[in-house]
Amino acid sequence: GYQVFPVQITTLTRKALESLKLSVKEKDRSKNFFALGMTFWLFSHPLEPTINWIKEKFKDKSEIAEANIRALNAGYNYALSTELFHTSYRVEKAKKKPGKYRNMTGNEAVSLGFITAAKKAHKELFLGSYPITPASEILHELAKYRNFDVKTFQAEDEIAGIGSAIGASYAGALGITTTSGPGVALKTEFLGFAVIAELPLVVVNVQRGGPSTGLPTKTEQADLLQAMYGRNGEAPIPIIAAKSPADCFDAALEASRIALMFSTPVFLLMDGYIANGAEPWLIREPDSIPEIEIHYATDPENFMPYKRDPETLARMIALPGTPKFEHHIGGLEKDETGDVSYDPDNHDRMVRIRAEKVKRINKYIEQPEINGEPEGDLLVISWGSTFGTVYTALEEVRKKGKKVSWMHLRWINPFPATLEKYIHNFKNILVPEINLGQLVKIIREKYLVDAKGFNRVRGLPLVTHELVEAIEKALEE
Repeated sequence: GYQVFPVQITTLTRKALESLKLSVKEKDRSKNFFALGMTFWLFSHPLEPTINWIKEKFKDKSEIAEANIRALNAGYNYALSTELFHTSYRVEKAKKKPGKYRNMTGNEAVSLGFITAAKKAHKELFLGSYPITPASEILHELAKYRNFDVKTFQAEDEIAGIGSAIGASYAGALGITTTSGPGVALKTEFLGFAVIAELPLVVVNVQRGGPSTGLPTKTEQADLLQAMYGRNGEAPIPIIAAKSPADCFDAALEASRIALMFSTPVFLLMDGYIANGAEPWLIREPDSIPEIEIHYATDPENFMPYKRDPETLARMIALPGTPKFEHHIGGLEKDETGDVSYDPDNHDRMVRIRAEKVKRINKYIEQPEINGEPEGDLLVISWGSTFGTVYTALEEVRKKGKKVSWMHLRWINPFPATLEKYIHNFKNILVPEINLGQLVKIIREKYLVDAKGFNRVRGLPLVTHELVEAIEKALEE
């Protein structure tokens, strides 16, 4: 339960600042620092780093800086001296790898990830996007990086946004488009176009509460089935999901690498929780990030636009305007030469090749290892932003001496080979999700296991103690 303490923050803040020559409105703006000071006492946090930050932030506004510092100290001293609070806590400093860190939201991290991917692929970055909560910040962030060969286009609608990104990709850029669930619905026809034309594209879906306008500022994981199946025809698209704000950087890199290597659209799933949430991000040395290799057609005598790489099944790529590499492209089915084909056997072959191409991505992605025993009574399978809650819940369960194994999925299409290796070794499967069981449906269909879901759809992250109860109940079955 919760303990609620009545504190007259506005009155106490004004009293602490009464000697300063500021208006009441200006003084009231400092009350958040009063509340922060109370919080610092509650968690035994030192004031000095924040005081130094205030001095730097407001160095040109000395009276405002003084007001904020006084309010911070007043809040701390109030919590220290009042008899309301009987307990304080101490949070140990986080254990981090050595290096330089920057506090980063998911939307900021994914933006830097795409810029890095474009540089490593020696391409310009093009974002075609229509503003939509909670993805708009990616457009705003990338617009700051014009000097890094980044072009941003705020389109008139979602369809124009993805269309421009596909066009930029065809012309040789790394094309990306950003949106949320309602926007994906509008982009669907062009997604199918990118599948059949086999052009690199990354589609970022920052998921929010739905359906329709739903809960624009709240989080959800309810667009997984949309990403997996939401197109006409046989139109498979690889799907990667970021697990935390900092992980959005690596997810953007990985999505871009696969899109360019396999000449395919890729879905990158985030959600409002990690997009707007922030955490320390370890700044990587540029040389530690491998180059993204792209193989263009070089032999005009034997060029066929839908001739395949024998390993990846990616088609030959030739940039428009390259002499002797002219070819057709579009939404109609083609044969190997690039000519439009209505031949039944050719269509069957091309559909199967596009599906097999997505499956072969498995050979080029990092395989998640199982956390815990390779067999037992319970395997927890998670994806996306539930990572943190599941991690904490498993810590609590294991402290009680109970054995439970865990696998967190980064790639959902294709599923990693290690999932198939382990999933049949467990008596029960539990899948926590912020939806009504979408990953559960896919797992049950593919592996024929009786997986069960732990599902909440409240526009909020999962709650640890509720998940602990669900895990303990599953262990008893």
